[in-house]
This record gives sequence, C-alpha cells and structure tokens, in this order.
Amino acid sequence: MEAISSAASMASSARPFCGYNGVKFSVAPRHPRRMVVLNVQTDAKPPASTSTESSPATGSSKKRAAIPVEEEPPLKPLNVRSFARENSAELTRPLTAVVCNAVDDFINNFIDKPLRPSVDPRFVLAGNFGPVGETAPTECLNVQGTLPPCLDGVYIRNGPNPRYVPRAGHHLFDGDGMLHAVRIKDGRVTFCSRFVRTYKYIQEDMAGGPVMPNVFSGFYSFAGLARGALVAARVALGLFDPSNGGGLANTSLVHFDNKLMALGESDLPYVVRVTNEGDVETLGRYDFDGKLFMGMTAHPKIDPETGELFAFRYGPVPPFLNYFRVAPSGEKEPDVGILSMLQPSFIHDFAITKKYAIFPDTQIVMKPLDMLVGEGSPIGSDKGKVPRLGILPRYATNESGMKWVEVPGFNFFHSLNAWDEGDDIVLIAANSYPVEHILERTHLVHSTVEKVRINLSSGIVCRTPLSSKCLEFGVVNGRFLTKKNRYAYMSIGSPLPKISGLVKLDFEKEETGDAEECVVASRLYGERCFGSEPFFVPRSSDLNAEEDEGYVVAYTHDEGTGVSKFLVMDAQSPTLEIVASVELPVRVPYGFHGLFVSDKDFAPTRF
Repeated sequence: MEAISSAASMASSARPFCGYNGVKFSVAPRHPRRMVVLNVQTDAKPPASTSTESSPATGSSKKRAAIPVEEEPPLKPLNVRSFARENSAELTRPLTAVVCNAVDDFINNFIDKPLRPSVDPRFVLAGNFGPVGETAPTECLNVQGTLPPCLDGVYIRNGPNPRYVPRAGHHLFDGDGMLHAVRIKDGRVTFCSRFVRTYKYIQEDMAGGPVMPNVFSGFYSFAGLARGALVAARVALGLFDPSNGGGLANTSLVHFDNKLMALGESDLPYVVRVTNEGDVETLGRYDFDGKLFMGMTAHPKIDPETGELFAFRYGPVPPFLNYFRVAPSGEKEPDVGILSMLQPSFIHDFAITKKYAIFPDTQIVMKPLDMLVGEGSPIGSDKGKVPRLGILPRYATNESGMKWVEVPGFNFFHSLNAWDEGDDIVLIAANSYPVEHILERTHLVHSTVEKVRINLSSGIVCRTPLSSKCLEFGVVNGRFLTKKNRYAYMSIGSPLPKISGLVKLDFEKEETGDAEECVVASRLYGERCFGSEPFFVPRSSDLNAEEDEGYVVAYTHDEGTGVSKFLVMDAQSPTLEIVASVELPVRVPYGFHGLFVSDKDFAPTRF
C-alpha cells in the first residue's frame, strides 16, 4: 500500500491507448487473457555526462561541456541493506521460478475475472500515466527566464512507474518507484530519472517479469486468494524473502539526518544518493540500526526547530497503529502501540503540533475477509463507520493519553499543517468525499481544504471549508510546520488525479469572516497541460523573512505537444508568475510527492 495521494481510475474512458513502446491494446468486453510482458528500459549509468547541441542551419551537432563537478568525498559507512546484483539479467532462472510464473499466468488467464476499468492497464496507464525508461544525467539546454540562486540544489520527485507490463490488474498506486531529479548549479540544469532499486525491483529484474501481486489490484476474489497462495509457494521455495520487504518506495521522499530517503508506507525507507553529476543511486534499505520494523509512513514530519522526526506505521495485526519519534541524531525511540484503534484503517498521513500528534481513523479500512465472498478487495470503504481523529501527546511513551473525537464525514489523507491555540488544536487538511470513490473512481471525488478546530476540554470540533474548489496535493513553507501559518499552495483537481493548476490559500481570510473562498492567487497550466504536486522553496534562510517569500516549483506535461517542463513560480505574485521554465529532455509521468534539497544541505548527503 504505497499511497493514497492520487488515483488510477479512468473509468470514464473507453478507448484504446498506445503505450509500452508502441504496443497497442484494443478495447474488449473482457480483459485480454494473454498479455506479452515487456520491460521498460533501464539505461546504463555513464561515467560522465555530455550533451549534444544541433545546429539548425547545418544539421551538424557539437558537444557541449558537462556541468563542472567537484571531486566527491569518500563515502562514509552507512548501515543499509543493498540488494543490487551485477549482471542479474544473465542469471539462469531456476525451474521452480519458471513453474511459479506459469501458475501465475494460469491464474491471470483462466481464474481472474474481467478487469474493472479502474485496474485495467489499458486505461490506468493511458497517456502521461504510462511508464517511461530511465534517463541518465542529461543537461537541459532550453531554459527560459532566470533560475533564482536559492534553487541551487536538487528538486526530486517520486512516483509510480511500472517497469513491467502487469500480467493482470494494475492500480496506479502499484507502480515501481521512480525518482525524477533536476540538479541545478549556477543556472545550469541536469535532469535524471532512476528506479529505486528495492528488493522487489531486483527480484523482478532477475525473474524477467512481475513476481509479487499488486496490492491494490491483485487480491480481488478467488483469484486474489490464489495469488496469495502462490506468494506463499515462492517464499517456501526460496524465491522470495519477505523479511527483505516487498514495497515499492514510490510515494515520497524525506531528507533527515543527512540521508535522502525514498518512502512507501508498506516497507522501510530506501536511502538514495544524488551525485555531483546529477545521477540518482540507491544505497539500500534502512531500518534505523535495526529499530524499525515492517514499514513507515510516507509522510513523516520533521520539526524545523528541534530537528526531530515523527512518524508511524500501520498494519493488519494489533496494534494496528504504532507511533514513534527519531532524535535529530537518527536514534529511533521505541514504538508506542495504539491499541485503542480497534480495526485496521488506511492511515496515509497525520499531523503534529508542538504538543500533540493527530491521527485520522478514516472510512478506508482493511477488509481481508472480503476476498472470501468472491468480489471483495482487502482494502475498501466502510460507509457505516464514523471517522475519528486521535490526539496523542507528542512525547507520549504509551497510549494512555490518547483521546479520540468523532468527526463525521471527515476523511483526510494529506494534512497541510497543525498548531496549538490555547486549549484548541487547529488542523488544516484536505477532506475527500464521497469515500466510496476514493480508490475506484477518483474522477468523482471532490477534495475540500478545511480548517478543523478541536477543543480538547469539551471535545467539540468546528470545521470551516476554506475554498469550494477541488484542491489536494498541497504544501506550506516548511519553516512553519507545527506553528500557526498563513499560506498554502494547493493543486487544482480537474478532475483528480489530473492537476490543471495551482492556487494560493490565505488562512487569515477565514478569520476575517471571508472563509467561503480563501484563494488569493492562482495559475492554470493551459489547455491539455497538467502538473504534479508543488513544493515551496524559500528565497533565503532568513528566519525573519515573510512566509510567502520564495518560489513554488513543479513538473508539468503538455499532452498536446508531449513536452514536460520544470516550472519556477513566484509565490508572492497574484498570478503565481512563472519566472523560469526548464524544458526536460524526456517525458515525466504524473506522480506523487517531491522535495527540494539546497546545496547547503545537499553536500552532506553524499555519503
């Protein structure tokens, strides 16, 4: 379960698409029983990067010097587990693996039911949702405008990108993690895309095709039970070791304790490294020196003043929720098990203040027994459940201080910020509804940013919508996390999972009685042009600078021209004016979450 931050539903579409290096799929009332497995190309990493510039007059080309780089310091020891193997594609596959693959094909071709559009690869992976191959570091020559000096560093975004054509169903959340990085130095830009080399990725690389069933689309009905039995067989035959995890690392990233980590909540973090040349390398799976088990949220929170990291993990066995803190030095403290959560829920994000941690107990729940009735999925909605918010003291060592408050109809999967105001907690988050469409028909989902005020003494909850627009995938100035802030930058769903532009929200308009529409700036990307979640980059490190003094960056893709760009927008402009635009050398698919790491913080990350 990698993310709830986007969706794969393309149910309203009913036409074929061309993808996977030109392989065409035709629409049929039942899904194709035979599907050729093709791999997405992964490029070899070159020793150095140069770029070629063509002359329009002569057609000749000339080499342009690569971005000058400094010699990297020696790698310092890092306690991670790496699964990379050289020449893995040349390994002979054991007979047991061949038999398991044949059984997998039998399940897909003769047991599985026709695919719903929400998990049919022909629709889910249409257009710019389709996968791309890796791109070695390549200089971007077409830069319009001026890149601000504060952007010297790296912007890197995570997202799902299946390396192999799915043998059966595929939900957008199920794709392998791919990192798309823009390295900026003195106005020159290098772009690179690399898969996160997870244990699952390496095993499928050696097998030459999918090995693990997709969590969101592979466990429906009896076919799901059969796939579960096949996974058990692979484990028993020594073809897959679950202790190494099976996650995708496809959701987000965090920079903490001089480590840049790719995250997916069903597994441990994977430490990655950005080289001086702009290449992205996977160093290995990280368990905080043996103290982290099973998984970690893809949305940990770092207090900008204390440097502490707060996170949680959830699962299908009690305690269904475990909360923990990591000191700035990287020392993880023991889990706090939350036994008062009585059933497993899908908890994608949470929030923290200076005093508390706030957890959503949503109507998206784990229902593994539903597979037994023939049509169910292990993850789905429970419309009869009343959503709750759990409030736990931030430094709790047990759950005795946990307080639950019911908030009917409030299901948040991404929080923006939270802070303390006297005896109240104020939470800013996007509420998604109707809940039954969140996983299946996301184009029918509306997301409203709300200001939620919780009185801890009385338990009274007051909710105020901040805009009538469909807004999700937002960000605030990270300097204000856990403290009262004023602005947020939100993506416009049109409909979700596509993003047609950005808006800037001013929370103070709610305090002055103008809460119906707190939008104070906006920008649309243009006809047939869509983007991904923005990220705020402050103009300087001055702690006294204005909250919105900086830039908003994001990837966009023009579906008409096929061009992908990296945009830099003025966060204080009423039109979010574009101050710089970088044309990228390849298509960048729509994805999930990213972050920017400045040169100042970037240097120690080179282990």
